[in-house]
Amino acid sequence: MADDIQKAPQRLDGMTAIVTGGAKGIGLAVAQGLAARGCRLALWDIDDAALQAASDDLTALGADVSIKKVNIVSEPEVQAAVAELLDRNGRIDVLVNNAGIGGDKLLVKMELDFWQRVIDTNLTSQFICCKAVAPTMVEQRFGRIINISSRAWLGNRGQASYSASKGGIVSLTRTLALEFAREGLTVNAVAPGIIETPLFATLKPEVQDRLMRSVPMERIGQAEDIANAVCFFALPASSYVTGQLLYVCGGRSLGSPSV
Repeated sequence: MADDIQKAPQRLDGMTAIVTGGAKGIGLAVAQGLAARGCRLALWDIDDAALQAASDDLTALGADVSIKKVNIVSEPEVQAAVAELLDRNGRIDVLVNNAGIGGDKLLVKMELDFWQRVIDTNLTSQFICCKAVAPTMVEQRFGRIINISSRAWLGNRGQASYSASKGGIVSLTRTLALEFAREGLTVNAVAPGIIETPLFATLKPEVQDRLMRSVPMERIGQAEDIANAVCFFALPASSYVTGQLLYVCGGRSLGSPSV
């Protein structure tokens, strides 16, 4: 494997990647980007219909895809899914922790179970998935973990739980990068800004316009923009990059107002 990495630093041929929340949106775009570089895919999601549709589309493009409904907040389910994938593919090289949920409420109106659900889904799940794949990556002396955070980790009014979860991802990423730096693993994070998603499309036109004008580049990001950043971190060529947070936000992290 080491020789292959040196020969094809911009390819992922023969490698296996897990993408959580991989059935649609940013996760599906990431899966498409990884597949285009030769990676075998394991898509995890809780939406059976979307998983099957994603698998059909990717298979039609020639990708090697397995799908599984996984509750990523359940450590036993994640451990079992990892064991099953190792039986199928023999190795796990890339983990993209993409699955997550939103959470907008002012602190004084936020119930504890609302807070906990956001923290568990966005942050605890990444801890569980990282812990599950780390042993095989260490044994291989090769691994790429890419965690999806958000520009919102810098703080947004009404997003105490969401921003805290995304900030926790940044700290988790930096810590794991140090823990595994001598083991052949890199751990990095991507912080998307405002991305065109089905949820964004439901917003009123005036809200969409206000959001766009808050971006210095004055355009809304695409899922493919995030996928490109993830693929950079996944490639063998990025072997000397670890513990980093890459903003993909059109400049919005540079002090533009929160909305």
